[in-house]
Amino acid sequence: MRYLIPCFLLCALVPGSAWADADLSSPATATTAAAAEPFAFGDFTWVPGNSRTHLSPLTGPAFVGEFRIDAPWHYNANAPVDHTISGSSEVFRHGELQVTQIGAGGDFHYGNAHGRLMTQFGMYSETTARNDASAARGQWQLDNAYRYVSEAYGGYHFDVLNGINIQAVIFMSYIGLWSYYNADNWTYQPSYVSSNTPWFFNGVRAQIFLTDKLKIEPWLVNGWQSYGTFNNSPGAGGQILWRPTSYLSFVSNNYYGADTLGNPDRKRWHTDDSMMVKYYENKGGFISKAAMSLTVDAGCETGGGVSCMNGTAAAPSQYFVGFMAYNRLWFNNDHFGLTLGGGAIKNPGRYLVLVPPINGATAYSGVSPNIKNPDGSTAFSANPGDPFTAWDTQVTFDWMPVEFVTFRLEYNHRAASIPYFSGHGGVTPPNGSGSYVNQGSAGSEVKNPDGTSWMPDLSKTEDRATLALMLKL
Repeated sequence: MRYLIPCFLLCALVPGSAWADADLSSPATATTAAAAEPFAFGDFTWVPGNSRTHLSPLTGPAFVGEFRIDAPWHYNANAPVDHTISGSSEVFRHGELQVTQIGAGGDFHYGNAHGRLMTQFGMYSETTARNDASAARGQWQLDNAYRYVSEAYGGYHFDVLNGINIQAVIFMSYIGLWSYYNADNWTYQPSYVSSNTPWFFNGVRAQIFLTDKLKIEPWLVNGWQSYGTFNNSPGAGGQILWRPTSYLSFVSNNYYGADTLGNPDRKRWHTDDSMMVKYYENKGGFISKAAMSLTVDAGCETGGGVSCMNGTAAAPSQYFVGFMAYNRLWFNNDHFGLTLGGGAIKNPGRYLVLVPPINGATAYSGVSPNIKNPDGSTAFSANPGDPFTAWDTQVTFDWMPVEFVTFRLEYNHRAASIPYFSGHGGVTPPNGSGSYVNQGSAGSEVKNPDGTSWMPDLSKTEDRATLALMLKL
């Protein structure tokens, strides 16, 4: 979900100096005394969410190429018969080797003009788009138009202060700390405060590097992880990133918008704040590095039938509060890694909880209230004030023979206060011929041959193992 310095090699943006070295800057830029490059005083490849590569083998005079493959195999201990894993924005199929993402693109620059394009194929091209309900408003299928693009923006660099960049249109979100690209993260499955918050924004941003250690970045975006606007006004927010030393990083992200489709009176506030500390380094030692991260999120919705706090029956409280914390060790000159951590959330109203794909349900369709659990409760609802609490823990082991390749083994335990994760019976209706096929409109009720209503099999817990091969050039 989220680069701390987007497009690691380009958008740290060398205010004129490196581009001048490539004989691509204008004469005026080349003769101007260059300010210090932002965040170039230290090696921040240890920071979660940042690319850990130091080299770019696909580099040309006006282009820094990038190629990624993320190929995992997941095993869910519930062994869902339809092979569908629910409740995650990174993990989707049980017992199968799949491709989460194949991406090709890179960073373009000439003079002070620059841009970035990253394509996405594989599971992300389907699963990311289904979590955006804004595309259902009006004509033109925005989710189809953009599903094969993860990043696409152009911009201009101003040689002011330590650099100012103005960029539009699709860029990665920073809310939640972990990157959208799993190879850049300490774990494959992030905790809920990362997995349930935006992976991308569609809009305009300004990156203002006040010094080589401090960036302020305002955004004006269509909405909360949305290709279009949910109502009649855009969302707004920004980031403050401060790295006083090479072993400390602080980031604060804040957002305000109206992101409930068809309810312009309901406003959303959200703050996301992280601290990262590298507390040990000994390149020649058995443990070569050690670092920790702590992320805390809080927010709420108000108006349009809900309240931030002190809710009533007519306007229940609807808020989000959560955290995630991780500790990471590197061994044998960074060729091996071990991460332990997890987190928890509380989200009454479930406005940030991912909709489980029950009979193909999406963020727009939701799940029919007529689809029930065996105890008679609604399989999944998102009515004002509906309770939701969840927690998880992970242990991740990485082997990194070279900095471009990661082999990852991970165990996850996840739990929720309601039946939420895929159970053995799955979340896809059987079609009577031994297969499981979505029937009718997305998320709609399905009848069994005897006239009773089909029920998905949801569990309050999930234990999962992951094997993954991830490449980034």
